[in-house]
This record gives sequence, C-alpha cells and structure tokens, in this order.
Amino acid sequence: MSTLALTVRDSSTMLRRNLLHARRYPSLTLNLLLTPIMLLLLFVYILGDALGSGIGGGDRSGYLAYVVPGLLLMTIGSTVIGTAVSVSNDMNEGIIARFRTMSIHRGAVLVGHVVGSVLQSVASVVLVGAVAVAIGFRSRDAGVLDWLAALGLLALFALAVTWIAVGMGLVSPNAEAASNNALPLIVLPLLSSAFVPLHSMPGWFQPIAEYQPFTPAIETLRGLLLGGEIGHNGWLAVGWCVGLAVLGYVWSTSRFDRDPA
Repeated sequence: MSTLALTVRDSSTMLRRNLLHARRYPSLTLNLLLTPIMLLLLFVYILGDALGSGIGGGDRSGYLAYVVPGLLLMTIGSTVIGTAVSVSNDMNEGIIARFRTMSIHRGAVLVGHVVGSVLQSVASVVLVGAVAVAIGFRSRDAGVLDWLAALGLLALFALAVTWIAVGMGLVSPNAEAASNNALPLIVLPLLSSAFVPLHSMPGWFQPIAEYQPFTPAIETLRGLLLGGEIGHNGWLAVGWCVGLAVLGYVWSTSRFDRDPA
C-alpha cells in the first residue's frame, strides 16, 4: 500500500475509535451542550424582550434571530473542550505510548481526534439549531447558497478551534487542566457581538470585541442566515479560521512528535 493509503487507513481507524468513545461516554458531550442550550433559553425567554427592545426596537422573536448565530458558534467552542479532555486523557493514560510502538502513521492519532471532533461539532450545531427552530427561529431570507456558505463556515471554524483544543490537550498535565485551559473557547463568545451589538459596549472595549476570532464569524453567519450585510467580516472570519487552523496544527504536531521523556 502507498503511504497515502496507509495514512488514510490508520486515520480512519483512529476516527472510529474516537467515535466509539463518544458513543459509549456521551455524558461529556451532553454536559457541554447544556451550556449553549441553557443560554439560548435564558436569553430568549428571560431577557429577550428587554434586550430585543434595545436592538432596533425589536421583541423576543427579533432577539431570537439575533442571538442564534452566536450561540451556534458558542456550541462549537463548548464541544471542542471535550476534545481537549480526550487528548489529555490519551496522553496521560499510556495509550499513546502504546501507539508509538505500533506500525501506524504517527499523525493518525491526531487526525482521528480532529475529524471526530468536527463531526461532533456539526452534530451539536444541528441539535442546538433544532432547538432554536422549535422555539421560533426562522431564516426566511437565506437561499440555498447562503445555507451552504453558513455550513461551510461552521465546519471551517470547528476545524480551526479543534486544532487549538488538541494543542491545549497535549500540553495539559491532566483532564482537569485541559478543561480549564480550553475555557477561553467558551468565554470569548461572551465578549463578542453574540448577545449585544458592538456599539453598545464601552468605547475602549469595542476594538477588542470586534477583531477577536468569534465576532467576524458571528457577523458573517448572521448576515448569511438573516440576509444582512457581511462587509469585511467574511474575509476576517476566513482569515481567523485559516490562521488558527495552521497555528493549531503546527503547535499540535510539533508537541506530539516530541519523544516522551
């Protein structure tokens, strides 16, 4: 078999292994999913009227449309925390040392984690999106191309933050530390335009919120789903995704390729 065929075969094996782990231990994924779902219900039913009136004089239904794109990206950030924990467990429980002695492609372990995490993230986004639709979210102005572009952006964003989460898992001494190190992936959406417009924030904080990774992606997704203007946010979102993916890949592979002490 060629090197490429062996790499694909070994990566597929590692992907099946990670999906089986996710199926046998779904509690971690479900716990991480509860955060965006609870925030969705909280902000829509408890704070929706108050916050909606401050966004163009809208109501609860208008605020639901505003908040869903941010919560979809927050769902991805929540889901990949489980990836950081899983990678840390593999590194500290001895299974990686066993894999190093076997005749498998060295990078297949990481590829299995990354592909499995992206698939879980997409499934989580679909679940949270279904909850949003159930409580009234509608995207009447989005065409087929808009939906395909939105799905592509979500998958690209999931790939980027997954590689960062893998790096966090590799440098963490245990699962608890991995979970704590990955918390910025949940905190950053709270400091973006996910819940309130940028102009409502303090002036000194607006540039920080505007140019962090989540805000351009949220504004792009919001424009695609709701028919609004995207402007420069589309290029910023793709640039952040590509940059984070490359950074995470280089960081993760270089850390993983180090011989264990």
